[in-house]
Amino acid sequence: MLEWLAWFTRLDNSKVLALLLFFFTFCAILLYVYTGRERSRRLESYKYIPLNEDGGTAGRTPAGDGVSNDGRGRAQDPQE
Repeated sequence: MLEWLAWFTRLDNSKVLALLLFFFTFCAILLYVYTGRERSRRLESYKYIPLNEDGGTAGRTPAGDGVSNDGRGRAQDPQE
């Protein structure tokens, strides 16, 4: 009865099982993302989001105190 547990505790067997588990999970996520027509369209539209904005007020703090925001909510000192 507990032979399958002893089989699973061997590192050679558990590596293969974990690899298969992660592979099928990855494939399931890909199928979920790309099978929905609206979801696929929305995902493809994300490639047009700019990664680095040079102008505008997106990288400034609301107070305008000269401290620039790096886009993740942390303020950077302008002297750096």
